[in-house]
Amino acid sequence: MPGTKKIPQRQCIGCGQMKDKKDLIRILKSPENEIIVDTTGKKNGRGAYICNNPECLNKAIKQRGLERSFKMAIDSSVYDELKKEFEKLGQ
Repeated sequence: MPGTKKIPQRQCIGCGQMKDKKDLIRILKSPENEIIVDTTGKKNGRGAYICNNPECLNKAIKQRGLERSFKMAIDSSVYDELKKEFEKLGQ
């Protein structure tokens, strides 16, 4: 009896909604404590997920979503880099 394939769900750190993992962008904290956008979704490190929506990024910045997810202080230059990456991704 074949079962239906389970679709992984993740919570957006901006809006807090549960969405399909493939619909979200992964933000990664590498073992060297670098914060990068993981477009492949397969790199090593701790991941946080955010909608492909500038409003969600702004909410995450305001609510300190990355600080909570990664349990570390995030420099404002990291948020600037994330904004640039979002612009590259088409938003």
